[in-house]
Formats: sequence, structure tokens, C-alpha cells
Amino acid sequence: MDWQLIGLSFMTVFLAELGDKSQVAAIALGGSSKAPKAVFLGTASALVLASFLGIMVGEGTAQILPQDIVKAIAAVGFTIMAFRLLFGSSEAEETEE
Repeated sequence: MDWQLIGLSFMTVFLAELGDKSQVAAIALGGSSKAPKAVFLGTASALVLASFLGIMVGEGTAQILPQDIVKAIAAVGFTIMAFRLLFGSSEAEETEE
């Protein structure tokens, strides 16, 4: 078992999920529920399923496309998201007014 890869995967997902809307939803559900164990089981299984689907799609994509192209597509996608986060808020404020 590759413990370094397990640790890297854990830290990446853990840090990415901190403050995420799914965590906020879990907080809201946990705070308004009388069964926090059920909320935990539901949210944990949802995260496991979402991760599983992501891994399967990633594995399938890696079998079809070369790794360099997948990395380039991911880089472009993250760059677009970064620009939208940096500059998209002013556009949203203009449309609200």
C-alpha cells in the first residue's frame, strides 16, 4: 500500500473541503438535527461516493488521453476558475444593482 499517496490524497481532499459548501451544509444539518450520527453517515457516504466517481472518471480519462493533455486541461480549468473568482465578483455586483 502506498502510504505517501494515501497521505497526499487525504490532505488534498481535507484541505479542499474545509469551508466548502458541503461542510456548511453538514454543519447546518447537524445543528438542526436530533440525529447527528445519521448526518455524519449521510455526509460521509456522499463524500465517499463523489470521490469514487471522480476517481473513476479520472482513471477513464487517463486511459483515453495522455497525462500531459489531462494536466493541461486541468491547468486551464483551474486558471479559468481563478480568474472568475478574482474578477467575476464585480460582474455579479453590477448585475444585482
